[in-house]
Amino acid sequence: MANWVPLWLHRLGSPPVFYRFAGAVRPWAFGLALLLGAVALYGGLVLAPADYQQGDAYRIIFIHVPSAWMSLFIYGAMAVAAFIGLVWRIKIAEVVAMESAPVGAAFTLITLVTGSLWGKPMWGTWWTWDARLTSELVLLFIYLGIIGLYHSFEDRRQGARAAAFLVLVGAVNVPIVHFSVNWWNTLHQGSTVRLLGPSHIEASMLWPLLTMMAATKCYYVASLFARVRADLIASEGGKAWVRDIALGQPGNDTA
Repeated sequence: MANWVPLWLHRLGSPPVFYRFAGAVRPWAFGLALLLGAVALYGGLVLAPADYQQGDAYRIIFIHVPSAWMSLFIYGAMAVAAFIGLVWRIKIAEVVAMESAPVGAAFTLITLVTGSLWGKPMWGTWWTWDARLTSELVLLFIYLGIIGLYHSFEDRRQGARAAAFLVLVGAVNVPIVHFSVNWWNTLHQGSTVRLLGPSHIEASMLWPLLTMMAATKCYYVASLFARVRADLIASEGGKAWVRDIALGQPGNDTA
């Protein structure tokens, strides 16, 4: 491995080390996701005022928008992990990439469903072949293709490497989804929340939205770590460290 890789990152590449690290972080991430999610929902559904144009129908944004952000964020994280796995053959990176796909697909599906529910009262239709909606649907198909390709191989690592190439190819769709409202004339409204510069949304509506964004990221970490731990146990079942865990022993850091 390249000398510039930090020692802590090198150690996390060890399956038993990552297994214990994920096990320690996962309950905290899940608990924080529940807490932040509850606060965000209360702020968005109870404290935030009705929109002057959309009334109470706009409140679906507190689910729809964070899910849309996560559908892109997770794909970006998956692409980085896939690249690391392909270049440096780090098994943990391969597992992280593949186990991110089902979580990302779930957020993408939630985005499409909530967008449809929002679109009916706003646009008068459940679906339209809008650039943003169509590119988000393509993203869901890419996620499903990655999952299908990964599971079509008997050898997990061979499947992960094949699917990693699809991840990198499919990454071209991420900027298309993000910038579609700027590149094409669409029904979908433009971005109202900006990290740089003022956001075009009331502060009473903004803080629940950002809080829900933090909650979904915590949930992603918790869900991903649970899935990675299960994958490591299944794929490394013959290793001594897995047997030590099964016997309730501390084990060691060797793979």
